[in-house]
Amino acid sequence: AGILAENILFATLDPTTRRVKLPGYKTHPEVLLTDTVGFIQKLPTQLVAAFRATLEEVKEADVLIHIIDVANPTWRKQEESVTSVLNEIGAGSKPIVRVFNKLDLLEPEDAEMLKYEAACAEDFSVGISSKTGEGLGDFVAVVEDALSGLLVPVELELPYSCGDVVNTIHEVGSIETIDYRENGTYVVGRVPRSLAMKLERYNVALVGASSKEDSESEIDWAAIGRGRHTAK
Repeated sequence: AGILAENILFATLDPTTRRVKLPGYKTHPEVLLTDTVGFIQKLPTQLVAAFRATLEEVKEADVLIHIIDVANPTWRKQEESVTSVLNEIGAGSKPIVRVFNKLDLLEPEDAEMLKYEAACAEDFSVGISSKTGEGLGDFVAVVEDALSGLLVPVELELPYSCGDVVNTIHEVGSIETIDYRENGTYVVGRVPRSLAMKLERYNVALVGASSKEDSESEIDWAAIGRGRHTAK
């Protein structure tokens, strides 16, 4: 795709960003995927500044995807080094998808053990072979799970004057149900927490509770006059 890919250190230092389409079952189908430089230990001093500059992209990401070369016998130690650097730059708390790559270079039993480890992990982990394509479908599903974890469920009834809000939900979240009703557009979906807070006044549960409360607080003045009713 016009991007240099060589099995040598520092073939590229510049991040590359592409727009990627996911199936969109749990999140908005289009995301921006940025490929940054790989991590190594004992980085040469003259490359430290350039290396860390590329990591600025990491700090801006919503989800990190860590591609791990499990064919390297020291890959667990390398993973620890990456985790340490992420903590140093303030990105250690971001959701991370751990991708065990190069399963095709392992003994079948070792590959099965890693796939089992990924399947049983409490975090977002998956085993793949980028060469043979094994596990890539699972990889996409795990990435969607990680992205979906950034969203919160909402059930809204939006006035028809808020058509732009529906477009925003499509752009930054996902819509599971949409229905055009008499009082407005009914939407069930998932959105970033910040947007959910802005739309809280349209929350169906809150609107329903408010209406019920208003109804219960109505006073029957005629009944009060007859002594049979008191304000609630």
